[in-house]
Amino acid sequence: MKHLNNKISRRRFLQMSAITAAMAGAAPRLLMAQDPTATPVLELPPAPEPGPIDLEAAGGMDALIEAAREEGALTTTALPDDWANYKEMKESFFKKYDFLEYTDLTPDASSAEEIEQIKANAGNSGSQNPDVIDVGFVWGDQAKSEGLLQPYKVASWDTIPEEIKDADGFWYGNYYGTMAFEVNADAVPFVPQDWNDLLDPRLKGLIAINDPVAGSQNTHAVWAAAFADGGNLDEPEKGIEFFRKLAESGNLVPTGWQPASLVSGELPITLRWDYNALAWRDANVDQANIQVIYPKSGTIAGVYLCAINAYAPRPNAARLWMEHAYSDEGQLIWLKGYAKPVRFDDLMARGVIPEELLEKLPVADVPVAFPNLDQLKTGLQFVRDNWASEVGITYSS
Repeated sequence: MKHLNNKISRRRFLQMSAITAAMAGAAPRLLMAQDPTATPVLELPPAPEPGPIDLEAAGGMDALIEAAREEGALTTTALPDDWANYKEMKESFFKKYDFLEYTDLTPDASSAEEIEQIKANAGNSGSQNPDVIDVGFVWGDQAKSEGLLQPYKVASWDTIPEEIKDADGFWYGNYYGTMAFEVNADAVPFVPQDWNDLLDPRLKGLIAINDPVAGSQNTHAVWAAAFADGGNLDEPEKGIEFFRKLAESGNLVPTGWQPASLVSGELPITLRWDYNALAWRDANVDQANIQVIYPKSGTIAGVYLCAINAYAPRPNAARLWMEHAYSDEGQLIWLKGYAKPVRFDDLMARGVIPEELLEKLPVADVPVAFPNLDQLKTGLQFVRDNWASEVGITYSS
């Protein structure tokens, strides 16, 4: 473990192992959708019989590659280039398997939209039917219970923490982020270090987030504010109350936010997953002095997961994609984008994370809370249900 003295594994990359304790005991259950409106139940055709459960059953990597070659294509969805270093993930995969024709379907789709894409295209063999999905953690059991996923256990299955994978291989966590303040330090009178700093009158008109009703990242940002004044994850109402005060103070502007407005200094403070904020800092190092701050009172982590569409027209290419994403190479690609890969502890234990990559990782001694499934079910929906009425801000579509 040659890297373990590197600032205590970069503080285990913000309490990396805490996730196993937080998720332990969270029984699988059908979870409500993250969107505030119910989706009508569709009558779907029977899904094809699932294929091989793991790489051995598929005949090994060479056989899987040949099976994917026969399919000749892969469709992904909701994988924007600037999210969790997915640009490099996609480029590395399709460089290695250049015989696959690639469809990058709706990169900015939400988790709910990904699920609807599966339903809308069930039985469709075209490129508009996504083979794999990357969705928020609460969608795993729901999608499985609706028959929308098929099982497959990647070769590195045993190194994925038990608490963030379906025991039968229908879905498994891939990476997660920690909510942070993203600040253009040259465009503010001071850099806020904790939640209540955001209420300082010197920050009037300088803070913005995007619609918490429409995007999971923004919903988590509001929920995380529950930690102001000693709150916790079981009190999402405190997050709503904090943002109500922020809006009433005039510090929170009633408009959407774009990354360019942070660089320009027009709206120099927002809240985002740290991997997005850190990557944006690096990409704009010559244009702005961007700082990424973990609030001292505490913050929240959010887990995403990967799964294979039960109706995937190209299931072997999908399995090949999963093998790549969960390989050491794929996990390090996410880490290069500051997204915390689920196999981080295994990579650390085997000493395969380059020293220069470890040196780039953030260090912070702040409490990081990992919500379990019950908390996700209630917390996210509470924020969405109460944002407009309690905070008083609505966003034009």
